[in-house]
Amino acid sequence: MVEAIPLTPEVYLNRELSLLEFQRRVLEEVENPTHPLLERLKFLSIFGSNMDEFFMVRVSGIREQVELQVLDVMPDGLTPKEQLIAIRKKSLELYRLAQRLYRKELLPALNENGIHIMDYYKLTDAQRKRADAYFFNIVFPVLTPLAFDPGHPFPHISNLSTNLAVVIHDKKGREKFARVKVPSLLPPLLSVGRHTVKVSQPTKSIKHYYYIWLDQLIAAQLSQLFPGLEVVEVHPFRVIRDADIEIQELEADDLLETMKENLLSRKFGSVVMMAIDSEMPKNIRDLLVQNLECKLTDVYTIGQPLSLSSLKQVYDEVDAPELKFAPYKPHLPKRLLHAHQNALIFERIREGNILLHHPYDSFVPVIEFLQTAARDPHVLAIKQTLYRVGKNSPVVEALIEAAQNGKQVAVLVELKARFDEESNIEWAQRLEQVGAHVVYGLIGLKTHCKVAMVIRQEREGIRRYLHLATGNYNAITAQVYEDIGLLTCDEQMGIDATDLFNYLTGYSTKQEYLKFLVSPVNLRQKIEELIKREIQHAQNGKKAQLIFKMNSLADPHIVQLLYEASQAGVQIDLIVRGICTLVPGVKGYSEKIRVVSILGRFLEHSRIYFFRNNGKEEIYIGSADLMTRNLDHRVEVIFPIEDPLHHAYLKKILEIYIEDNSCARQMRDDGSYISLKPPDGKGCLNVQEWLMDPANRK
Repeated sequence: MVEAIPLTPEVYLNRELSLLEFQRRVLEEVENPTHPLLERLKFLSIFGSNMDEFFMVRVSGIREQVELQVLDVMPDGLTPKEQLIAIRKKSLELYRLAQRLYRKELLPALNENGIHIMDYYKLTDAQRKRADAYFFNIVFPVLTPLAFDPGHPFPHISNLSTNLAVVIHDKKGREKFARVKVPSLLPPLLSVGRHTVKVSQPTKSIKHYYYIWLDQLIAAQLSQLFPGLEVVEVHPFRVIRDADIEIQELEADDLLETMKENLLSRKFGSVVMMAIDSEMPKNIRDLLVQNLECKLTDVYTIGQPLSLSSLKQVYDEVDAPELKFAPYKPHLPKRLLHAHQNALIFERIREGNILLHHPYDSFVPVIEFLQTAARDPHVLAIKQTLYRVGKNSPVVEALIEAAQNGKQVAVLVELKARFDEESNIEWAQRLEQVGAHVVYGLIGLKTHCKVAMVIRQEREGIRRYLHLATGNYNAITAQVYEDIGLLTCDEQMGIDATDLFNYLTGYSTKQEYLKFLVSPVNLRQKIEELIKREIQHAQNGKKAQLIFKMNSLADPHIVQLLYEASQAGVQIDLIVRGICTLVPGVKGYSEKIRVVSILGRFLEHSRIYFFRNNGKEEIYIGSADLMTRNLDHRVEVIFPIEDPLHHAYLKKILEIYIEDNSCARQMRDDGSYISLKPPDGKGCLNVQEWLMDPANRK
């Protein structure tokens, strides 16, 4: 065995800076001139949303380490304080790039295509009249100006809120300060008119949309809020607070009630970032810093709009199909497409496993699987894990219907699914109301696996039908997230699923499963064994190969093991969408490792693990990334793909991912990425477009 390789900053990247490199790749999608214009705007809004979450969760955690004077250093060599300095530098760089793209590229292009995001003072008389009417009828009644003086304490500034800092002079010229919150329940952009203009071709016309920012409208009408006073200055600012919920589960008698309390406290977490524009003077900035109890290094001058995620509103409202990706209709797998119309889905599963590759395959069979189970008189019970299901979930509605129909329904609802906690609490309560057995997971662990089991009484006896997946039971995100699911009635997997649910709902301490790899039980051990097996093949002179596709790679032990595999001669291809702390192409460490990141129309989300195994190839898929949290602190499941046709399909798409020269960026040995281009004489290969072609489907 190759001697263990020490991890140093040269071969182990900082996870937070790696995540910011991913945000840079998102901005490259904004820059991409081949994308339709509104899709580029959508990518900019995604960048804004990603950065909000990054500060709420990741930066807040590092700040807490600094405050607790944690001095531990990871293999990347950075202390928590040094991480904050590096994060600020890179984040400011990314925000500047985002604003430049918005101002210099997107706004002019939007104008040319009839979408006008305007300043209030540039409105026509008719547009201003409409905007002012909206202000007086809708906005003005809900505004609450809050003064700050010896008689009025500094008001609370809620998380992700946009606010106006207002400087006022009274009739004696004395300066006063007030804060006005921009109502979060109203759209951040106000439509002030639409009309259609015919162009030179008689059959063509352009729809024009006119918007202004709501905070600009409020700023223009501040005199209505402070009659008899002079509004001297107004400056927008936006606050991001610590939103990472920590639950003292051992002390919580009722996890549901504890989660409700923690969700409320999220609004009051400490400030980790304040965004301002360049016009805010130092005295106003310092006043905010002092009263928000943050530091100057928490202030980010990023320009307008302060909330880039708000631009998603334009994408959603503008009816311009020519400025968006062409609609894509998911397909049904051939076996389902040609099945007898009246055949229950259980009959189709008995004929053989069904592999679903979303969004290229429809999510409808998953919903049909659960709805049929809810209504089928032969179904006795349904057990399922729920992580992120969304607001209007046909999956949960099917479970509710099943309980109402007298089925035994047991559901593990993960209340700690970050930013979906409120939705999950509502679903948990509805399920409990109809008599379903609802549990909230294991102490100290998030339940992240995606498993549904239907227990059916058949002529031969009890049969267990499963849906296992890499992604969530969310019918909306299944249209844009790339994920893989399997419908099966494999007997051994059914036994494993039963043992898994006993582990989740009871006190099972089972350590071995027939086919499942389950964290934190045996997944880490098995993955490491499979990698070591590949190392052994290479050392024995056999051709050895690993292909891993995942969202993130950051576990130090796995990184170290992959370096050992590279040194032993194993060819390693890593398809990692986001965080990757491993450094490829370093002489003596990782010369056999190649890392690519795929970004495109769909969010790459599936996890696929391929092991060559001296020709006896094995492929596993499932919910787990190769991160410490997934391997040690979550309940995850990955499982083997054993059907020869499904195995061949997944191997083929992995090869296409590796060959992609359109969506792919290749990681260099300094942690940066370079976009891949078609080599001379070779055509462009876009893996997502390849998968959208039905001719290439399984």
